Amino acid sequence: MAANLPNPMLPQPYRVQKMRRETPDTFTLELTPVNGSGIPPFAAGQFNMLYVYGVGEVPISISGDPDKRNCLVHTTRAVGTVTKAMRELKIHDVLGVRGPYGTHWPVMEVAGSDVVIVAGGIGLAPLRSAMYQILAHREKFGRVVLLYGARTPSDILFRRDLEQWRAHFDLEVYVTVDRATGSWRGSVGFVTQLIPKAPFDPLNTVALVCGPETMMRFTALALEKRGVKPDSIILSMERNMKCAIGLCGHCQFGPVFVCKDGPVFPYTHIRDLLAKWEI
Repeated sequence: MAANLPNPMLPQPYRVQKMRRETPDTFTLELTPVNGSGIPPFAAGQFNMLYVYGVGEVPISISGDPDKRNCLVHTTRAVGTVTKAMRELKIHDVLGVRGPYGTHWPVMEVAGSDVVIVAGGIGLAPLRSAMYQILAHREKFGRVVLLYGARTPSDILFRRDLEQWRAHFDLEVYVTVDRATGSWRGSVGFVTQLIPKAPFDPLNTVALVCGPETMMRFTALALEKRGVKPDSIILSMERNMKCAIGLCGHCQFGPVFVCKDGPVFPYTHIRDLLAKWEI
């Protein structure tokens, strides 16, 4: 029986159906299977390994709607050899996909609570799928608040989504930038500065957080200071993943492997590790 299982290290060919530039260095790919087979089901927060033939492979969180199975959606920054090559792909080009892998945002498990989503920079991409799922079941949650921070106005992701989400009468959206440029008249400052005044009940709130590790560390501290219970804070991490199945050890974070024990972790599981700068 084991001999008939698919090789977890073997990428499946997917074709680029759409390519959209989100910011000067960030882009979104929409992919469909070359062989016409269905797209494997995924949960909000999981990731795939994307392989550019002849270049290499990188882990990218799925940023699409878990309820829509017509294509895979991935958003990433062009910051390394593989993602820079990925940015140069054209419509109908083929790349390899392995996955989905990893743990997921516990969206439906926290029904009945207020939900605060805190995203920094590209961290909004892994949280986008959670937002889609929450909005599809909006009646099951209390207040829903999105706090999003970007470096500058030109670095703001998913502008169309943000406008649509802001139009929801039952959804609070706050956006801030580290540095104002151009005609920006919105909030200026780190995303953690939005937490003290955000409209949610800290005693009945679950926080979903994704961004740079330093940002997540200070966000968790700010949420705790506001009164959110540590075991109600959920973080997503992606660091140095290579194999996605816990064999290579590249993503080891203290006693855990991000690829198979994460990337979504309860804050209480990794709080001490986040406080150690050398890990």
